Amino acid sequence: MLRAESVVPVRMRRVAVVAPEPALRETLVRIAEAGCVEIDLAVDGGPAVRGPAASRLQRLRAGPGPAVLSAAPPDLDALEREGRADLLAGEAQLEERLGGAVRHGEVAALAGWCPAAEVEATAARIAGAGGALVPLPTPRGVDPPTLLTGAAEGPPDRRPRAVRRSFAPLVTTYGTVPYADLDPTLPAGIAYVVMFGLMFGDAGHGLLLLALALVLRAGRPRRAAALRPLWPFVAAAGLSAALAGLAYGEFFGPTGVLPVLWLAPLDEPTRLLTAAVGLGAVLLALAYGAGIVNRLREGGPAAALYATSGVAGAAVYLGLAALAGSVWLGQAVFGVVGAGVAAVGLAFAGVGVYAGTAGGAGGAVQTGVQLFDAVVRIGSNVVSFARLAAFGLTHAALGAIVWDGTTSLAGRGPVGVAVAMLVFLLGNALAFALEALVAGVQALRLEFYELFSRLFESEGRPFRPWRPPVQHLTAPAGGTGASEARATVGRGPVTKEEV
Repeated sequence: MLRAESVVPVRMRRVAVVAPEPALRETLVRIAEAGCVEIDLAVDGGPAVRGPAASRLQRLRAGPGPAVLSAAPPDLDALEREGRADLLAGEAQLEERLGGAVRHGEVAALAGWCPAAEVEATAARIAGAGGALVPLPTPRGVDPPTLLTGAAEGPPDRRPRAVRRSFAPLVTTYGTVPYADLDPTLPAGIAYVVMFGLMFGDAGHGLLLLALALVLRAGRPRRAAALRPLWPFVAAAGLSAALAGLAYGEFFGPTGVLPVLWLAPLDEPTRLLTAAVGLGAVLLALAYGAGIVNRLREGGPAAALYATSGVAGAAVYLGLAALAGSVWLGQAVFGVVGAGVAAVGLAFAGVGVYAGTAGGAGGAVQTGVQLFDAVVRIGSNVVSFARLAAFGLTHAALGAIVWDGTTSLAGRGPVGVAVAMLVFLLGNALAFALEALVAGVQALRLEFYELFSRLFESEGRPFRPWRPPVQHLTAPAGGTGASEARATVGRGPVTKEEV
C-alpha cells in the first residue's frame, strides 16, 4: 500500500535562518553542509552588485565550474593568485546569500524553504554555530517549491528508493509538478513499462534488456556510469517485454521455443488492437481521476467541478465511453445514459471555460470551439493508444522476417548454416535496437500527450537547495601553501580535528 506522503510532493516549510552577525558565516556553512535549505536571493530589479569574491572570480575569467565553500574565511587575494576559481565561486555564492539578509542591529536573518521533515535536524545542526532555524507561515499567494519523493536532489540522508528514483525522469522531463498536485512518479513509471512491454513483446529481447540493466547496475561501461541510477527502470522495461513475449509466444521471433499463452500478434491483430485501445481507455480514466484530485487541491471544489481535466471533463469522457459501449454491445440504454452524462459534463465544462473568457459573443464562440476540441481530443486520445498494437505488430513482423530468413538459409549446407546464424544475429540486433528506440519514444509520447495533459494545468517551481561542497582545510584557506593543504569535502558534521 502506498503511504500518503509517497503520492504527494515533499511537504515544505517556510523558514528563517537567524544568527548574530559574527556567527552568520558559520551558520551558512552549516546550512550548506545540511544541503536541504533553499535560501531566497535578493532581487530588487537594480544593477547586480558584485562582492569581493565575485569580482576576483570575474578577473580570473574562469568558465562555469563547480563551487566549493571554505569553512573558514579565506584570503581572497591568495585564492586569486593561485587561480582557485572553485573556492572563489563558493565565496561568491556566499556573498550572494549574505546580500539577501535582513539585518536588525547585530542580528541577521534570511528567508527560505526547507522540507518539513528536515527542519528539526537542520535547526540542531546550526544551533552549534549560534544560529536558529525558525518556522514561518507560508506567504499568501506564494506556492512552495516542489521536491518529489523520487527526485535525486533530495536531502543527502533521505535519498529515494532506487525504483522511484529511476522513474523520476519520466516526470521531471515533462516539467515541474505543481506543489499542490499529486506526485505521479510511480504510476507513470508502471504505465510506461507496461506500454513499452506491449510494443516490445519478445522474451529474448526482454532478457537482453534485463542483462543490460545488470551491467548498468555494476557500473559498466565506465563511460555510462552516470546512467547507473536508471538500472531499475531498464530492468522493469525488460521484465515487461519478457512477460509480453511469453504471452505472445515470441523468443527472438516466432521460433517456437515458447508456446503462445495469450495471442500471436500476427495471427490475431484485431484482438491485440482491442486490448490496446481498452488499456488506453483505462489509463485515460485513471488520468481523469488524478486530474480531479489535482484540480481540487489547486483551487477547491469549483475548480475540480468545472475544469475540462476535472469532473466536467471526466463526465464527458465517461458519457462518450457509454455511447461507444452502446454501439459495441447493441444496448440502447447505455447510449441514452451516456448521452445524458456527456451533455451534463459539457454544460459544466462550458461554464468553466466561459468564466475564463472576456465574455460576450466572443467568449461564447471561444467556449464552443474549446468544447468541440475537448470532445475531438477525447476520441483521438483513445484511438492514439492503437499504436501499442501497431508497434507490437511491427516488432513481431520484424522477428518473423528474421526467423523466416534464418530457416530458409539453414537448409542449404554448412555455408547456409553459417550465413543463417549471421542473419539471425544481425537481424535480431537490428530489430532490438530499432524497436527499443521506437517503443521507448512512443510510450513516452502517450504519457506526455494523452495522460500528463490531463494531470497538469500549470507548472511548479523546483526546489533548489544550496549545498556546495564544504572544504575544511588544515591550513588557512588561501594562505601560503593553501593549494597544497589537505582538505576534506563533504556535508558531514565538523570534527575537532578538521577545525
